[in-house]
Amino acid sequence: MQVSARPGPGDSLLDIKGLKVGQAEDARVRTGTTVILPDAPVAMGVDVRGGAPGTRDTDALDPTCLVEKVHGLVLSGGSVFGLAAADGVTAMLSSRGIGLPLGPRAVPVVPSAILFDLANGGDKDWGDTPPYRDLGIKALMAAGEPIRQGRAGAGYGALAGGQPGGIGTASLVLADGTAVAALIAVNCFGEVAPGAMQHGEVTLPKLGLVGGNTTIGCVATNAVLDKAACRRLAIMAQDGLARTIRPIHTSFDGDTIFAMATGEKAASGPLATTLAILGTLAADCVARAVEKAVSAAAG
Repeated sequence: MQVSARPGPGDSLLDIKGLKVGQAEDARVRTGTTVILPDAPVAMGVDVRGGAPGTRDTDALDPTCLVEKVHGLVLSGGSVFGLAAADGVTAMLSSRGIGLPLGPRAVPVVPSAILFDLANGGDKDWGDTPPYRDLGIKALMAAGEPIRQGRAGAGYGALAGGQPGGIGTASLVLADGTAVAALIAVNCFGEVAPGAMQHGEVTLPKLGLVGGNTTIGCVATNAVLDKAACRRLAIMAQDGLARTIRPIHTSFDGDTIFAMATGEKAASGPLATTLAILGTLAADCVARAVEKAVSAAAG
C-alpha cells in the first residue's frame, strides 16, 4: 500500500479547517506566546520526550481521564513563568462562555507547554509581574491572523543549537482531503542539521546553556480520532524532531508535542492503518516545520 500527500494551500496549521492561531511578543523581554484556538472543542493527546519539561494540564489528556475534548492550546516562552500565559487564555475563554459547564462559570481546558528563553539577553527584570498572562491574552485576541514564522510567538526568543531558533509550520493533504499539519517552536539543545547528520559525531553547541532549551509544538489533523489515537499521533510525530535535530530528547530538553483532531473527516479504513499513515505524515510535517522555523529566523 502506498499513499501520497502534498502540502496544503497554505502549507501551515491553518490548512486544518476550524483552527485559528494567534501570536504575541514582547521585544524588550525577547519572548512570546502562541495560542491555537479551535472553533469547537477538539480531542487532544500529548507526548513528552525531553528530560526537563514544563507543562500544564497534560494529565487531563490521559485517555483514562474524564475530559474528552479541550478548548485551546498555549505554547510560550518564559520557562515556568510562561505557564501563566494559559491563565490569561483560560480567563478570556471563560468570559466568552467557552468551556465545561461546571458551576457558575464555564471552565476551559487549555493545556500548555513552555520553552526556556530566560538566558537570551532580553530584559527579565519584571519584578513580581511577568508579562505572560498579558501575552496569552494578546495572542488569543490575535487568533485568526496569518501565522508568522521565524522570530514570532513562542519562538521569538528561541535559540536552536548555535543558531537563531523560531517557530515554523507545515502541512500535508491526502487525495481524499484528509490533512495533517504541524506548528513547532524550536529552541533545541542540539543542532538543526536536516539531511547532514554525521553518524558517530556529536556536537553540543549549547553546553553552556544547560537547561535553556526545549522544542514544543503541536500536530493537528481533520480526521476523527479520540484521545488515545491523538496520543499515538503525537508519539509518531516526535520522530520529525529526531530527523532534524541532533542530539534530541536530552536531559536538558523538555520536548513536548501535542496532537489534536478536529473530527471533520471520517477514517476510510481501520484505525491502526489510518494512524500509521497520519503519524508518518505528521513526522514529515514536524521535520519541515523545524526546518522552516530556523530558515525564517535566519532570514
